[in-house]
Amino acid sequence: MNIFLYDTQQRRKVKFEPSTPGRVGMYVCGPTVYSDAHLGHAKAQVSFDVIRRFFEYSGLRVRFVSNITDVGHLVDDADEGEDKIARRASLEKLEPMEIADKYFWSYMDDMQQLNVLRPTISPRATGHIPEQIKLIEELIALGHAYESDGSVYFDVKSWPRYGELSNRKIDELEVGTREAVREEKRDPRDFALWKKAESGHLMRWESPWGVGFPGWHIECSAMSLKYLGEGFDIHGGGLDLQFPHHEAEIAQSEAAGHAFARYWMHNNLVTVAGGEKMSKSKGNFRTLKELCREWDPMVLRFLLVSSHYRSVTEFGEEPLRAATAGYARLREAFREVERRLEHAPEHGAPELPGKIEAHTREFENAMRDDFNTPEAVAALFNLTRDVNAALAGPVSRAALEQARDAYARLGGEVLGLFVESAVTHHGEGELLDTLMDLVLEARQHYRLNKQFSQADELRAKLTEAGVTLEDTPSGTRWKR
Repeated sequence: MNIFLYDTQQRRKVKFEPSTPGRVGMYVCGPTVYSDAHLGHAKAQVSFDVIRRFFEYSGLRVRFVSNITDVGHLVDDADEGEDKIARRASLEKLEPMEIADKYFWSYMDDMQQLNVLRPTISPRATGHIPEQIKLIEELIALGHAYESDGSVYFDVKSWPRYGELSNRKIDELEVGTREAVREEKRDPRDFALWKKAESGHLMRWESPWGVGFPGWHIECSAMSLKYLGEGFDIHGGGLDLQFPHHEAEIAQSEAAGHAFARYWMHNNLVTVAGGEKMSKSKGNFRTLKELCREWDPMVLRFLLVSSHYRSVTEFGEEPLRAATAGYARLREAFREVERRLEHAPEHGAPELPGKIEAHTREFENAMRDDFNTPEAVAALFNLTRDVNAALAGPVSRAALEQARDAYARLGGEVLGLFVESAVTHHGEGELLDTLMDLVLEARQHYRLNKQFSQADELRAKLTEAGVTLEDTPSGTRWKR
C-alpha cells in the first residue's frame, strides 16, 4: 500500500519509502514537563498518533520515540532567561525533579484520556546527559562549535545549510532582536549547546566545560540518533518548532557527521476566537484536564481528527458542539450494529457488504494521501448513512459483522475514536442498553393496549432527555 506524505523540507508530497522494509522509525517532539497540557499539545500528539496507527494498520512495524524535556528549556525558548522547570519548582516550592515527575505523569494521564498510544520509548533529557556531551564534543572537534566562558555555542555560519528546513537564509535571519545579546557569542544567531550554570541554578551537571546544563535543541538530536539510528525515517512536531528547534537539530546532527531524519512532518496549530494561536504564553488556553471534565475526551479527539494535521483546528463552544453531534452519530451507529448482532437473521440487506467495502477503500485512499483524516471521517459518515438505511429493515449477521469490523478497524484502530470513554464508568453502556430495553417494552405495552397518550408522553420525555426513537418494520430503534 503506497503512502504519500508532505515533507516539509522538500515542500511537496512524496511517496514514503522506509529505510528498512517493513519498519518505520518515528521521532516526535514531546512536552516540556512544567505544567498541565492543553489542546495545542493534544493536536500534535493525536495527529502523529493517527499517523502511527495508519502505518501499523498498513502492516508496518513502528518504533515511535517521543522525548520528555525535563531540563534546559528556557523561558524565551532561546538562550536567555530562566529554566521553565526551575521557575515552576520555585513557585510550587518543590524540587525540579518533583515538578518534572508530577507533570510527566499528568501529561501521560491526559494522553491516555485521549486514547493516544504510549510511545515505544519515552527518553528523558536528564537521563541522556552523556550522549549530549559526546555530540557537543564531536561538534567542537569538527570546528562547528566553540566554548566561551563555560558555555558552548553552535557556530551557525560554519553550516551554510542552516535555514533550509524553514526556507530561511542565514544572512537574512533577524539578529539583535533581544535587548541584550550575550557578549560570549561570536554571532547573535549562534545557539547554545551547553549552558554554564549560574549561581543558584538547581539543575546542573559536570562537563568538560564546567558545571552546567544542556541547551534545548541538543537533547532531541542525541536521543533520536541513539534510539532510531542514523538516517531514521520521520521526525515530527508542531509547526512552531520548525524554527529554530528543528532547524538547529538538523544543523548540529549533520554538522557532526550524522545522517538525520529523511522526512520532516509538521502539524498545524489550534486557534481560539479571532484566529489566535492557543499557547501558555498567551494565557488563552484550557488545560486538557479542564476540558475532559466538561466534554467526552473522544469528542475532543474527534474535533482534532476532523481537521487535517497540516490545517488549523478551531477551538470554541460551537466547534465542540458540532464535534459532539458528529461523534454521537458515528458512535450510535456502531452501537446499533453491535446491538442488532445478538438477534441477527441469516439474510437481509444484500447490497450492504459491497457498500462497506467501497467506503473502506474510500477511507484507506484518504489516509494514504498525506493522512487526510477529514476525508477519512467523511468516509465513516458515508458508511454510517448506508448502515442506517439498511438497519431500517433486516440485516444479515454477516453484513452486521462486516459493518462492526469496519467501525472497529477504521474508526477504532486507525482514528482511535471507539473506546470506552474515560468519563464513563465501566459497564454503564450495558446498563443503559438494559434500561432502554425496559423503556421500549413499556412503550410497546402502552401502544398494544391503546394507551396512546401514555406512549406519546413517554416518547416526549425521552426526547427531552436527548433520546430519539425511530419506529421501523423490524422494531423501535433509539439513539442519543
